Amino acid sequence: MTAQTALGVGSALWTANARTVLGRRYLRKDSDGVLLEAPEEMLARVAHAVAEAERAYGADPKPIAERFLRALSRLEFLPNSPTLMNAGRELGQLSACFVLPVGDSMPEIFDAVKWAAIIQQTGGGTGFSFSRLRPSGDVVNSTRGAASGPVSFIEVFNSATQAIRQGGVRRGANMAVLRVDHPDILEFIAAKADPARLTNFNVSVAVTDRFIAAVKADGEYELISPRNGGTGTGRRLRARRVWELIAQLAWKSGEPGVIFIDRVNRDNPTPALGEMESTNPCGELPLLPFESCNLGSIDVAKFVREGDFDWPRLAECVHLAVRFLDDVIDVNRYPLPQIEEITRGNRKIGVGVMGLADAFIELGLAYDSDDAVKMADKLSAFIGHEADRASEELAEVRGAFSNFAQSRWAKAGNKPRRNATTTTIAPTGTLSILAGCSGGIEPLYAIAFQRHVLSGTRLDEVHPQFVARAQREGWYSAELMSKLAERGSAHGMGEVPAQVRRLFVTAYDVAPKWHLEMQAAFQRNVQNAVSKTINFPHSATAADVESSYARAFELGLKGVTVYRDGSREEQVLSFGDTAKKTDLAPAFAPTTAAALSTDEGCPECGQPIAPARQGACSICLACGYTRCL
Repeated sequence: MTAQTALGVGSALWTANARTVLGRRYLRKDSDGVLLEAPEEMLARVAHAVAEAERAYGADPKPIAERFLRALSRLEFLPNSPTLMNAGRELGQLSACFVLPVGDSMPEIFDAVKWAAIIQQTGGGTGFSFSRLRPSGDVVNSTRGAASGPVSFIEVFNSATQAIRQGGVRRGANMAVLRVDHPDILEFIAAKADPARLTNFNVSVAVTDRFIAAVKADGEYELISPRNGGTGTGRRLRARRVWELIAQLAWKSGEPGVIFIDRVNRDNPTPALGEMESTNPCGELPLLPFESCNLGSIDVAKFVREGDFDWPRLAECVHLAVRFLDDVIDVNRYPLPQIEEITRGNRKIGVGVMGLADAFIELGLAYDSDDAVKMADKLSAFIGHEADRASEELAEVRGAFSNFAQSRWAKAGNKPRRNATTTTIAPTGTLSILAGCSGGIEPLYAIAFQRHVLSGTRLDEVHPQFVARAQREGWYSAELMSKLAERGSAHGMGEVPAQVRRLFVTAYDVAPKWHLEMQAAFQRNVQNAVSKTINFPHSATAADVESSYARAFELGLKGVTVYRDGSREEQVLSFGDTAKKTDLAPAFAPTTAAALSTDEGCPECGQPIAPARQGACSICLACGYTRCL
């Protein structure tokens, strides 16, 4: 089989960019890198491998496999990447999302490093809470020495990930979470002020309701030591200063994100099994320690018919997706026995969506409008309802998930269900490339842009609906496309009709208010969480970011991530000359007393603080005071 044949060149199903990604990441190859399967053969491999789970329930897998294959071949539904990569192959690890515990001892810490390496080799992403680790300088009982603290150990995990490629084809992804009341929280918040640090980690602060109350009251809150069951340290920080510091750093580099951890745990379906401490790397999956989850996304744009969604056909796809993902749990080969036990016990799945922005365009709805938000609410409620119905129907045949009796579903008097959770909104980065649609529930990033994937590969994309409309209505030109590639957006371009400019609104045309409203519309109806970026133009301020964080809490979100255009040297999506709008100098120089040899003290707490260089800020890690020049 030639490479051209394997990539399905000439097929109307796959875009050129999809074929590039398939050939680099998903299709089987021999030891010399020669492709051994076509994309259609990959889909058949996946459908038949997953349908083998049906045998355990007395069903013939062949007709189910055919139904799975039809949905996959139409690109109406796609499972998470490890399932596409590994189903029907020797590795057989099909889950994308894992959370691993990190205990407060050297054996526990390095067990977690080992477990993460095993998972990342199979294509999974890992989340960790480092909140159980004692703070830097705290006593180590076994040696009477001083602990180095969570951030130093996150560096160890980061280095281990650097040496591993997920599934042999992608760099490992991690999430590090630390509670806002941990004594090392200021060091953690500032950890990625240097863009060269923790390059394999996303970082998020686990914010509590008590902390938010202190922010609103402009009061202080106490830091809690995780040692000896979690006791107060007597050290207090001004909550608003910490809140502003989070916003300032997120303004600079997009991190840290924020997880509203108490809200997450109020929705924990199995609280008797423990608290949720962390999420997967993109934040949409809060999980218990050792838990994993299987995700899949429906391209909702493919269900638009005559000005509305084809609701019956969409319901059919949701039911099929639930069955597919439940089957994945049974055929999966788990990397650790602890993961298999709790994953099979709770059977969490996450049916999500992609192609939302494309669907809005076909429906004639501007993304940043009340009508679009109302449709998002209706759509997510419908998918959530049908996913729950499908899970209840599966439970009638296969039985409820084994921990159902001690779940909040049972205590609320709900029908037995097969899965502890059914819905999630993932970012669908590579899946949306394969499906040829917009990512997740995001607006169009740009009408024309560059996507950077696969260790440096650049994919140029132009929105096909825009091109088709321009050609159909007679205002297409090569000069227009070139101008769009530089600008990204049609905003202010008089040569593009006003109605089209309004419909093809892009991420940086959309005010943060609408990003948040859209995320909230889905979160109201999604059992897990929602991965969504709140985009800001380069001109936005740190105060704008802080306001969005506060609004996210009021809207009931479980977490929020922001990104200001051009605030990182490299970004996954870009248009025009990003370098012109990027300030690449690190904005903050975190300082500690031990690292300084200056007599100048912090005006707030008296601890040493280094002088800030021009265009940057220094942070006092004792109290959070910042000074900028």
